[in-house]
Amino acid sequence: MISIEDFAKIELRVAKILSAERVDGSEKLMKLEVDAGDTDEAGTPLRRQVLAGITKAYEPEALLNKAVVIVANLEPRKLMGMESNGMLLAATDSSTGVLALLTPDLDVAPGSKIR
Repeated sequence: MISIEDFAKIELRVAKILSAERVDGSEKLMKLEVDAGDTDEAGTPLRRQVLAGITKAYEPEALLNKAVVIVANLEPRKLMGMESNGMLLAATDSSTGVLALLTPDLDVAPGSKIR
């Protein structure tokens, strides 16, 4: 069990997938560029690269402009020589094994915090 204080440290945000492509040499990884509401000091929107093991469940084209939920405050991690700056949240159906990305049921702006 974790405390509510520990859970509160996790920053969950809505992100919009701007591009998606399979990672060469990997059976699972998809490289995504997302808008997670990040900006630079001047307020210019920044893209975030997230790598996710979802290629067996999704085609890149099906992900474009999709709103998903990410963990936004994980330390960057190198996968297949590329840096991932977040983690997509997904559920695996316990009876079928089908993977489903978690998405908001209404339109919300990229960067919106999950509470």
